[in-house]
Amino acid sequence: MELEAATSCRISSSFSRLLTPPPAAISFINRDKPTKALPVPLSGNLFANASVRARRNFQCKASNNIEVADKMAATDFSDDLELSSLTALCPLDGRYWEKVKGLVPFLSEYGLIRYRVLVEVKWLLKLSQIPEIPEVPKFSKAAETFLENLFHEFSLNDAKEVKKIEKVTNHDVKAVEYFLKKKCQAHPEIAKVLEFFHFACTSEDINNLAHALMLKEALDRSILPAMDEVISKISKMALDNASIPMLSRTHGQPASPTTLGKEMAIFAYRLNSLRWNVSKVKILGKFAGAVGNYNAHLVAYPDIIWPKVAEEFVKSLGIGFNPYVPQIEPHDYMAELFHSIILFNNILLDFNRDIWGYISLGYFKQLTKAGEIGSSTMPHKVNPIDFENSEGNLGVANGGLSHLSMKLPISRWQRDLTDSTVLRNMGVGLGHTLLAYKNALQGIAKLQVNEARLSEDLNSCWEVLAEPIQTVMRRYGVPEPYEKLKELTRGRSVTQESMREFINGLDIPSDAKSSLLNLTPQSYVGAATELAQNIELALRLVNGRSIH
Repeated sequence: MELEAATSCRISSSFSRLLTPPPAAISFINRDKPTKALPVPLSGNLFANASVRARRNFQCKASNNIEVADKMAATDFSDDLELSSLTALCPLDGRYWEKVKGLVPFLSEYGLIRYRVLVEVKWLLKLSQIPEIPEVPKFSKAAETFLENLFHEFSLNDAKEVKKIEKVTNHDVKAVEYFLKKKCQAHPEIAKVLEFFHFACTSEDINNLAHALMLKEALDRSILPAMDEVISKISKMALDNASIPMLSRTHGQPASPTTLGKEMAIFAYRLNSLRWNVSKVKILGKFAGAVGNYNAHLVAYPDIIWPKVAEEFVKSLGIGFNPYVPQIEPHDYMAELFHSIILFNNILLDFNRDIWGYISLGYFKQLTKAGEIGSSTMPHKVNPIDFENSEGNLGVANGGLSHLSMKLPISRWQRDLTDSTVLRNMGVGLGHTLLAYKNALQGIAKLQVNEARLSEDLNSCWEVLAEPIQTVMRRYGVPEPYEKLKELTRGRSVTQESMREFINGLDIPSDAKSSLLNLTPQSYVGAATELAQNIELALRLVNGRSIH
């Protein structure tokens, strides 16, 4: 009996551990009903006793966990938290803020409001220059300066004022109009024409131009310069390592040698071509009223050629003009732009993975920084985290940009509002894009070529010379050259000695034999060195532009 009791105690304890769910599982328990005992098959008194004890232990622990969960649920932390780098839902606004904050003046809510103000002000100024609208006479220089400063000096507090108005109007563009009227009501000259703010405009007239300006500035000031820097650094890698031989790998297996520089030149050339495609996309705008027909314009001022006025106005902002539109600018150019950026990003993602692989092979070492830790448990680790972070952020960026490019050209009839909420996420896709570029640049700066490891790999792969040998054999009419080299090398260990022995036995001219005998995996790189050395010239020839 004592043995049975002791055994029962041990089994009861074991069953208790097995049957007690992890804390996460407690949330599935119905708190409104008593906890039911788990149905455990009984097989004799020994297991019956164990199951009873296990059920009691489970019920007790479950009850305690539920009490803890209830206390946590009763505490609402959200009211106590203000937006900061620690509470931001998007890591771009938190952890990665320092690397992407350069996009904030263009792609934030503040940036959107600021560009709306610019469009509204510029439109009022344009109206004052049309003689057929005597109700808006030409402004004095002082009045023009006052109006232009509404945009140039637009502050964060101004944006907050607009948002305060929006709480009443529940309309973001109308809030901008009311903000401007309020700002100008004390100016004696402008106060007379306040109702010509937003004249004949639909909200999308203002929004589409604001979004176009946001994209234009973000590209010109942040994205394209970052692309140029990535291309420049990879191009420098090509030049610096133009003559360093490297074993190629096709299908992951040893292949004809190349140079490290030439492989970097490939990426520089590909990225450069795509960068040009991004910059070639023509950013467009419309300004044709509620459904693209200038309906209200022509009723108010039928003698004015409004399509011409609209084209002049849009082009004055540095944006191309789209004459055929519904209520919205259809966003086709955005789809083209985002697809071009996605393709650039995919090529950089390919670069990241290749560099990751070369680091894994030991072809690159990574410079370490005092105090940095690679692994919480393995002190020796120096991980390629910059390239991994770049790859991850390119994936997030491409996911967002892909949705934008697929969704934005589609709008029901003359328009629906689905594009409005989607367009607010341009900063997410482009923010992760910029972050990925900076991650890659940070990783490139840490790379140090390990020539000894590159040479070691080449010396262990003399079989790669099978290609030039069988090619020379073909030239001189040696029968079945491919088959002979296949028998010698495929799946076999090949050394310098065995290869030289094979060459010496060939019936070919002595000068050809001598050339083959002097060939090594390190020297069999074809035109790779010259291709790498010419990369800057090749970049300059791509569509007549250059990278400095």
